[in-house]
Amino acid sequence: MPQLTVVVPAYNESAVLRLFHQRLGKVLDQLPLDCNVLYVDDGSSDDTWAIIEQLLIEDPRSGAIKLSRNFGKEAALTAGLDAVTADAAVVIDADLQDPPELIPALVEQWQAGYDVVYATRSAREGESGFKRFTAAAFYRSMERLSNTAIPRDTGDFRLLSRRALDALGQLRERQRFMKGLFSWIGFRQTAVRYLREPRQAGTTKWNYWRLGQLAIEGITSFSTAPLRLATWVGMASAGLAFVYGLWVLIHSLIYGDPVRGYPTLILVILFLGGVQLLALGVIGEYLGRSYAESKQRPLYFVEEQRLPRAPR
Repeated sequence: MPQLTVVVPAYNESAVLRLFHQRLGKVLDQLPLDCNVLYVDDGSSDDTWAIIEQLLIEDPRSGAIKLSRNFGKEAALTAGLDAVTADAAVVIDADLQDPPELIPALVEQWQAGYDVVYATRSAREGESGFKRFTAAAFYRSMERLSNTAIPRDTGDFRLLSRRALDALGQLRERQRFMKGLFSWIGFRQTAVRYLREPRQAGTTKWNYWRLGQLAIEGITSFSTAPLRLATWVGMASAGLAFVYGLWVLIHSLIYGDPVRGYPTLILVILFLGGVQLLALGVIGEYLGRSYAESKQRPLYFVEEQRLPRAPR
């Protein structure tokens, strides 16, 4: 019988974890597959690990990995996917915004021959208009800036075949943007559309600061467009400065050189200084990522691991 593992990264999700497992269990009971669940506790500070331990006792299909600290969702996802030995894996968050009831539709497309089946949001309930706007702007910006086609309005909720998992396991970069890596590996990919529900309990861990950091991570990981933009802005500024300098020279030769233009001089200095600082900031982002990669630190450390039971 084909084997399926559901990987669930969790960080401070004690308020919703039992409800999630209950709904997920009903879905897995109906699948004609040998299924198990692998929770990854990303250094939670609440009762998440205690609840996971109880779920391991109640449901023998469950397994768990506890990371030594909070390494971030991308590292937690990597830890879970590294441990999967099944024929396919589904990645899903525990907050129930992504409904477990959609998993059979993902499995159906996998059995039809697709290696990556991603869930695309047709609508996002329970989110502010500003958050929906910024999310749409990010995905559309990535579509234009990156050479890797990253699907619009698509999160981490998806199914990966065995060969997709093996390919993903070879990508060990430290600065990880999983949505981009899922697309970068290629193979046959397709979408299943769904309505994203509001969070069922608890609070989101993704404030606007962390979302902004994730956006920068995605852009700098899969595009050099900011560097090119800095180059073009620098060239345009140099061109404008040359034209303005030529105009000042001609004006001085024809009309003389009275001591004027202090406001203009200040504006030019501030403009060029701002452009230089912007370019240095962009270069610094890429340099920082190169520095992090050069240290070759492990992506995560596991404090405790209890894998699901062996398939029948």
